[in-house]
Amino acid sequence: MIGFSLRLAVSGGREAVARLLMTAAAVAIGVGLLLSVLSGINAIDRANARQGWMNTGATGETAATSADPLRWGARMDYYRGKGVFRADLAATGPQAPVLPGLSRLPAPGEYYASPALAKLLRETPAVELADRFPGRQVGTLGAEALPSPDTLAVVIGRTVDEVRALPGATTVTGIATALPADCEHGCYGAGVHGDALVLVLTVVAAALIFPVLVFIGIATRLSAATREQRYAAMRLVGATPGQVSVVSAVESTVAAVLGTAFGFGLYAALKPLVADVPFTGDRFFPGDLVLSLPQAAGVVLGVPLAAALAARFALRRVAVSPLGVARRITPKPPSPWRAAPLVAGLGELGFFVAHHPATTNAQAAAYLTGFVLVMLGLVIAGPWLTMVTARAVARRTGRPAALIAMRRLGDDPRAGFRSVAGLVLALFVTTATLGIMTTINANRGALDGAPEVRKAVVATPLLGPERAALLPSVPDGVMARARAVTGFEGMALLHDNPAGIGASQYGRERIVPVLVRCSELAQIPVIGHCAPGAEVAAVDRNGVLDLQAHPEKEWPAAPVPAEEVAGLPVFIVYATTDDSPAAKEQLRTLFAEEFPAYVTRMAEDWSSEGQKRLQSWRQLANVVLLTTLPIAGCSLAVSVVAGLSDRRRPFAMLRLTGAPLRLLRRVVGLESALPLLVVSALAVGTGFAAAAMFLKSQMGYALVSPDALYYGLTGFGLAASLGIIASTLPLLRRITGPEAARNG
Repeated sequence: MIGFSLRLAVSGGREAVARLLMTAAAVAIGVGLLLSVLSGINAIDRANARQGWMNTGATGETAATSADPLRWGARMDYYRGKGVFRADLAATGPQAPVLPGLSRLPAPGEYYASPALAKLLRETPAVELADRFPGRQVGTLGAEALPSPDTLAVVIGRTVDEVRALPGATTVTGIATALPADCEHGCYGAGVHGDALVLVLTVVAAALIFPVLVFIGIATRLSAATREQRYAAMRLVGATPGQVSVVSAVESTVAAVLGTAFGFGLYAALKPLVADVPFTGDRFFPGDLVLSLPQAAGVVLGVPLAAALAARFALRRVAVSPLGVARRITPKPPSPWRAAPLVAGLGELGFFVAHHPATTNAQAAAYLTGFVLVMLGLVIAGPWLTMVTARAVARRTGRPAALIAMRRLGDDPRAGFRSVAGLVLALFVTTATLGIMTTINANRGALDGAPEVRKAVVATPLLGPERAALLPSVPDGVMARARAVTGFEGMALLHDNPAGIGASQYGRERIVPVLVRCSELAQIPVIGHCAPGAEVAAVDRNGVLDLQAHPEKEWPAAPVPAEEVAGLPVFIVYATTDDSPAAKEQLRTLFAEEFPAYVTRMAEDWSSEGQKRLQSWRQLANVVLLTTLPIAGCSLAVSVVAGLSDRRRPFAMLRLTGAPLRLLRRVVGLESALPLLVVSALAVGTGFAAAAMFLKSQMGYALVSPDALYYGLTGFGLAASLGIIASTLPLLRRITGPEAARNG
């Protein structure tokens, strides 16, 4: 029987071969996208694993060994808003542990740079970057030490005394191989972890994988009505239900197997393109885009098996009532119980608003289940909602096209909704994603800072377990070199305040201001000004390091002579420029050379860890939106074309009875537009509801309405969908000729 089924699948003429190839092509697209998404998630894990060494010295992550001790000091540097990981180290013996990606440790006066940083060093004037790193470059870091080809990292060899003088330096005998358990603060590298990992697992898994699976399901149902008629005819001439099931399963499985094989080829072709997509803000190494054996086996076996099961499920009417199928008797209508998964998904997300999961794994499982249930609920409830709406419209319309379209939707709402299911899911994903990102933006603020603040270069002490020794003073030669930088505008030295002049109490915290001479404060008006007649001002250090400008702020006078303040240690060096990137980086390099125990920051890189995570989340949202919309477009195009093909004979019969072609076009348009608009409204509502509950449970935020971008994307998506539907209407003339009305 299987051999006969294989011959039947490929020997049914041009139509059978075209149907087979069309189904295989659609499955291939879905499988290729599915494999790309799965490998992208795996790449995040591999990138995280390779940056574990950067967190050497972190509590609980660096195992002790019998190797010679290694003096270790790590920090983040920056260049034009890009993070540069820097490790200063010194071996105390020949058996000191060696970092991944290196064959040996750098000696004092040597350093290794990542390939991306090495390229940047070659292309950038030394006064802007290379002069920060003492010594000479002797090689590059291998890929085993880098989470991304874009990673900027440098490992510098120093003497033991030089590293010991760095704040936060420590001694280790082993290199960390994993990220610390709590990576929300103080982790080095560009990984995705904590809340961000929950967002990746929830949004990516639900928002990308599920629509792809729906698309694959739609592909396996191509020409379903035609096949149903053929199988019903076989039953009527004596074939048993089992024989028909075998024929159906073989035909669907052949197409699915071909599509799966082509899908793996498509995945291999897409891999270089996917690697260049900054999924979380950085590109991947192509070698990181790999599939685990269970994932590959699941796709290889699961897609054909799912196609066979779908074919078996679709034959229920053929097995029970072949004569009813042959005569096109109206199928059983969907019941209101189809709304149960949707209600259950929203209910689960609502439950976790009041009962927040305690662990990252529990959070990922909770939100993933909730989002998948909501999306599954939209797909399952869509036909029932389409039927209810179509029957309501049919009772209130007298136009022929609307009446025919609504009656057809009311009789077979599953077929009507199937064509727009992908777009409805995309609309839900767009609504939820932009709702989440808009709310996070509103609560965590912009990353850029005020324009005046973006001109500033600020050097502050590195505060580790032992407070760094403050600068006793800034030499006149350094001040002269700073003023000589093209684009320099002003500089002020903000001094330590050991006497606590002007200190205030904020709860249990004692706020001690820094002291600055008014003659210097006048050079940097962005942070405020002195009171009239004052020589010294007491400035809140938080106001100095704020991303907002405060030129109107009048700082209180400090009762201390300006000459005495000049002799106090320098706590902050604050310089302003004309906002030239070259000027700012030259000042940063100068300060890094002269103040090695200080870190120099600018507005584009001194934001909090939470804000930096927000930037990667924004990128993730862009990837989600740019992926789901094409998937939805493919689903809609495949479904509409397949639907027209399945209904060739009914439409041909209508034309033979005198129905004009424009009437049929209106019928097709209304049949597609009604479920699209009705269920889209439900998708928007559930998207906002799911986003609101996720935000309240995971972050404690109230939902903020999206901006014009969301409404523009929604309008564009609906307009593009209607355009796709309209583009298929010319096919009606070709497929509804008299020959399509034949019974055979």
